[in-house]
Amino acid sequence: MEVESSKSGNWKHSLVYLAFITLIIHLILHKHKLSGNDTVRVKRNPNLPLRFRYDGTFKILQVADMHYGNGIMSRCRDVLDEEFPYCSDLNTTHFLNTLILSENPDFIAFTDNIFGPSTADAAESLLEAFGPAMESGLPWAAILGNHDQESTMNRAELMSLISLMDYSVSQTNPSAEGPTSSLKGSMMTDIDGFGNYNLRVYGAPGSHLANSSIFNLLFLDSGDRAVVQGVRTYGWIKESQLRWVRGISQRFQGQTSDTDQSADALPLTIPALGFFHIPIPEIRQLYYKKIVGQFQEAVACSSVNSGVLETLVSIGDVKAVFMGHDHTNDFCGNLDGIWFCYGGGIGYHGYGKAGWPRRARVILAELGKGDKAWMGVERIKTWKRLDDEKLSKIDEQVLWDHRPSR
Repeated sequence: MEVESSKSGNWKHSLVYLAFITLIIHLILHKHKLSGNDTVRVKRNPNLPLRFRYDGTFKILQVADMHYGNGIMSRCRDVLDEEFPYCSDLNTTHFLNTLILSENPDFIAFTDNIFGPSTADAAESLLEAFGPAMESGLPWAAILGNHDQESTMNRAELMSLISLMDYSVSQTNPSAEGPTSSLKGSMMTDIDGFGNYNLRVYGAPGSHLANSSIFNLLFLDSGDRAVVQGVRTYGWIKESQLRWVRGISQRFQGQTSDTDQSADALPLTIPALGFFHIPIPEIRQLYYKKIVGQFQEAVACSSVNSGVLETLVSIGDVKAVFMGHDHTNDFCGNLDGIWFCYGGGIGYHGYGKAGWPRRARVILAELGKGDKAWMGVERIKTWKRLDDEKLSKIDEQVLWDHRPSR
């Protein structure tokens, strides 16, 4: 009897186990259901390389501090009382969609994306946060802020996932390329952080620079939190990252146009823009200088000054840097010839200021016009768009002009 009872129990347990496995498989197939003639899902890639338009322009939309949470379940912060009852992450999504349609950018740069403490599933929140960019089919890239990793994924996992999303040109870290590298195409391992990479922008179609990179976009991971001598502080850009930046600059230094020697030809220096999240300590100095925009809160930066400004000044390529972190600062200010610009917080789930519209920054690079064709980058401009009834355009300014005397 004991043997028969044991066999009966094992048989019943096997059925329960089989039913459980069947249920799991059913749920997985239901979630990833293939219908009709659908095939296995692969990443959709944008038209590459990045390049200037036929009209000689390249437009970037900077999206700073989205602080995306759980969609409709994540309520807004710091909005007017009458706005609060129906305000959520979806307001951020709507504003981003509106910006993409109205500005029609060539590229979208995200600096700080999800708010980990409000995020039940980091992967799902990232998909929702970047949804408008993926639906637009535009190339886009992201760097991490200080809150992205505070959910279910670490920084390496986050950047790996972001790099695999539709139309993303993000990279987990740069390739180990160069004359001393024996691992061409592999990822650098001797660099701090995740999300350090360089994107090249090529000349206008049909021009003699169509196959040349004439504009660089540098992305750097500024970290999240750290402890220095027993005191908590924010992260900072490390020497290994700055060493990589110097290498990128040296690779392109001295490139000049030898195909058009007319009087209107521009020297083909390679100007660059930088993107990172946490501001450097020198930004505090701008409180006492002329700025374009508003300085409304203290600069939340690291206690460590790692020499970012000194490095950027020494290489001479970077004309402007775009950052976030301090949501109610939206100004541009000049430090030693380089403009440092806040994006202004776009996210409704992030902190802000009631009655002060959420906003985003637009950057426009323009080519010089030669006698017969477009030349190198001549001018870089910026402005901001507000999430108000008019989608107001404010604080337009020239950040860099190759021919300021014209």
